[in-house]
Amino acid sequence: MATDPLFTVLKLAQEAEEQAALKLKAAQLECQRRQSQLQSLNSYRLDYMQQLTNHQGQQIRADYYQQFHRFIRQVDDAIKQQAIVVQDADKQRQYRQQYWMETRQKRKAVELLLEKKATALAIKQAKQEQKMTDEFAAQQFYRQRLNSSS
Repeated sequence: MATDPLFTVLKLAQEAEEQAALKLKAAQLECQRRQSQLQSLNSYRLDYMQQLTNHQGQQIRADYYQQFHRFIRQVDDAIKQQAIVVQDADKQRQYRQQYWMETRQKRKAVELLLEKKATALAIKQAKQEQKMTDEFAAQQFYRQRLNSSS
C-alpha cells in the first residue's frame, strides 16, 4: 500500500496546501499593512483639522486658509486612493483564503480516499484470515472424524 499513487497525490496536495497557507498569510499581512496606512492617513487628516479648530476665533490669513483647504483635499485624495488599495488587498486576501480552503479540501479528500482504501484492505485481510481459520478448523474436524471412525 505504501507504493499507492495516492500517497504521491497526498504529498502534492499537502505541499499545495502549505504554499496556499503561506500566500494567505502574506496576503493577510499585506491587507493589515494597507489598512494601517489608511488609518494613519485618517489620523493625520483629523490632527490637521484639529489644528484649524484650535485657530478658531483667531484671525487666519486668506492664503493660509486656501493652502490649508488645498492640503486637506490632497489628503482626502490620498485617503480615497488608499481606500481603493485596501479594497484590492482585501480582495486578494479573500481570493487567497478561498484558494487555501480549496487546497485543504482536496487534501482532505485524498486522505479520505486513503482511509477508505486502508479500511477496505483491512476488511479484505480480516475476511481472508477468517476464511483460513475456518478452513483450518474444518480440516481438523474432518481429520478428527476420520481418526475416530478408524
